[in-house]
Amino acid sequence: MAIADVSTQVRTVSHWIGGKLVASESGRSGTVWNPATGQAQAKVGFASATEVDQAVEIAKQAFVEWRASALSRRAEVMFKLRELVDANRRRIAEMLTAEHGKTVPDAMGEVARGLENIEFACGIPNLLKGGFSEQASRGIDVYQIRQPLGVVVGITPFNFPAMVPMWMFANAIACGNTFILKPSEKDPSVSLYMAELLKKAGVPDGVFNVVQGDKVAVDRFLEHPDVKAISFVGSTPVARSIYQTGTRNGKRVQALGGAKNHMLVLPDADLGMAADAAVSAAYGSAGERCMAISVVVAVGGVADPLIAAIRERMTKIKVGPGMEEGNEMGPLITREHRDRVASYVANAASEGATVAVDGRQDPAFKRDGFFLGTSLLDHVEPDMRCYRDEIFGPVLSVVRADTYDRALRIINENPYGNGVAIFTRDGGAARQFQFDVDAGMVGVNVPIPVPVSYYSFGGWKASLFGDLHIYGPEGVQFYTRTKVVTSRWPDPGTSKVDLGFPQVR
Repeated sequence: MAIADVSTQVRTVSHWIGGKLVASESGRSGTVWNPATGQAQAKVGFASATEVDQAVEIAKQAFVEWRASALSRRAEVMFKLRELVDANRRRIAEMLTAEHGKTVPDAMGEVARGLENIEFACGIPNLLKGGFSEQASRGIDVYQIRQPLGVVVGITPFNFPAMVPMWMFANAIACGNTFILKPSEKDPSVSLYMAELLKKAGVPDGVFNVVQGDKVAVDRFLEHPDVKAISFVGSTPVARSIYQTGTRNGKRVQALGGAKNHMLVLPDADLGMAADAAVSAAYGSAGERCMAISVVVAVGGVADPLIAAIRERMTKIKVGPGMEEGNEMGPLITREHRDRVASYVANAASEGATVAVDGRQDPAFKRDGFFLGTSLLDHVEPDMRCYRDEIFGPVLSVVRADTYDRALRIINENPYGNGVAIFTRDGGAARQFQFDVDAGMVGVNVPIPVPVSYYSFGGWKASLFGDLHIYGPEGVQFYTRTKVVTSRWPDPGTSKVDLGFPQVR
């Protein structure tokens, strides 16, 4: 069976180290479920600390040649990779659907947004241009260059098993680093297929590696002396821990955490457009997106008609297996996660919220697999558990605010600051909001403001630990370090001893 094949039979998912499949020798493994059927479809071997060390050593050796490769060579590899990913969009999407559960059209969108970052990395010769100052002092030139770090690691989440790795490895490899991917153990197979495509594109063996694993592997990466940088996307508690541990061990770390994204709807908004946006952003991919809208803040008298419009739309959403044409929302990733999400709906009324729509009443909730219908909670207050926690499922909460100032205060007092949106026809109000709001990504009449690849993605507050956002220009900064060279080629006869601090003359 080819490593990219996905079937209903239980198969083994291995590592990819040094340009080939390597079976795990730790004796530990995890189950990869089919979220649409509830059945086990694969076993993924977990790496031991020794296996992590082996992967790092191979990547370290490969770095020597790869960092010396010409920029034109790296750009050529990225162009070839771009063509291979583009030609295999459907295959990648179906692999995502089989293990994550999202619908095929949704998975196709994931591939497209990941592909944008490979396209950005194709311009690496321009992106790595430094600066040059001629005659900074008499006969002296000064210039700055960017150089790769060495072995870097990406630890990626289950909800975007193709896109988020592409956010990381495209820039990392194009900048001249060698890369080790530690994908989620819940849906790991696409990582091996991406490894195949990278090899076909001309990436030398050892430059891109995949280590399957759990906390044992992560902990070893965090302490390994030859790992220079770690990029992580996941929950806030884990992101905080990875940032603290990694930086304590002298590593460069960017750790993207959780979110509680708000959508502010002003009374003058187009309610039809706002309702469409709220439903799309809250329930797409079963709410398993760090940029999902999980809270609508309705200002003034807009709440009741907006909720009515949302209810009308959400009750028409067809829930079912992502592989079946016509289904708009698939299952959640595991039974445990589905039950956790459902518990917020079950407990909402006891906290004082109104359960306007209960996703547990959807017929899909009773079928095989990890399905849950869409839920809508009204009269939610900031002190309620359903508001405080990142639910990460198809549950939309509505918070009512009398004024814009009250709505802004609710949003800014939330500990997360990932993404936020405002819906209004008033340009002045929109501009004031983007000036006032404490969040890293803002949408104006755009519910999911994920930046295009030539900007960078990342939030504020507890949604990001580290100084640099992921991908785009800040991604290039993260995967390189600057070196400033001061040079002189004078007449040897002008040289003399001078113990004073050097001055520009």
